[in-house]
Amino acid sequence: MTGLPSSRARAWELKTVTIEFDRWPKIMGIVNVTPDSFSDGGSFRTPDAAIQHALTLDEQGAEILDVGGESTRPYSEPVSEQEELERVVPVVEGIVKRTETPVSIDTSKAAVAKACLASGAEIINDVTGLEGDTEMLPVAIQTGAGICVMHMQGTPQTMQDNPAYENVTSEIFLYLKQRLDFLIAGGVSLKKICLDPGIGFGKTHEHNFQLIKECSRFLDLGSPVLVGHSRKGFIGKAIGDKLRDRDAGTLAISLKLAQSGMHVIRVHNVQATFDALKLWSKTNP
Repeated sequence: MTGLPSSRARAWELKTVTIEFDRWPKIMGIVNVTPDSFSDGGSFRTPDAAIQHALTLDEQGAEILDVGGESTRPYSEPVSEQEELERVVPVVEGIVKRTETPVSIDTSKAAVAKACLASGAEIINDVTGLEGDTEMLPVAIQTGAGICVMHMQGTPQTMQDNPAYENVTSEIFLYLKQRLDFLIAGGVSLKKICLDPGIGFGKTHEHNFQLIKECSRFLDLGSPVLVGHSRKGFIGKAIGDKLRDRDAGTLAISLKLAQSGMHVIRVHNVQATFDALKLWSKTNP
């Protein structure tokens, strides 16, 4: 990874384990327990189906399993705290009984994060950057969880209405720097924090491609960087057919992210990603 900052983060400290990074990204496998997620909504709605899907992703090479019970696709409707708890807690409990692979809970609700962490999850993955619920920061501190802080312009209900930036990479860099400083001042260890520029969350297709081209800039912040690009609309736009399968396009972006030194990539198709990265690593000593 020639040309990357020597200060590139080497580890991410979670609740009870630490993820050590090497030259290729860790694969975060997506486990949606929702009826309306944009790619696989409804496919794994029952706990048993979601648990089995997670275990399959684990076998295919996922090194983090990200469980979510509320869709954050554009214009999605929020779900109640109770409904989200009922969707995800049994899934987290079932996964941690069967594998030691760290589980992440994709939520912006502190009560959901707290319950899942008590059930064995290791990471809070919050699309609001821990701004959506005032209790999220205390939960993160009290539990010692790893935290993923994402940038989003607006909310899922408004973010794609009219995304606007003067310089998308610079503005998101500044936002993530400010959140990093805020969390550290609030008592979170730098070692616990991972950063996510939020591909597709309040960005145009052009913004997404600019962020991917310039993503190595985020390494200067000194924290691990996670990118979630899998099967998103900008890939369909680039292909020229929004109905076409987006896995090949996702793989192309995954390899670019690997080349740029990203620490974690969040994907649906773990097997294909694992195989592609294995071959990529053999040609990128």
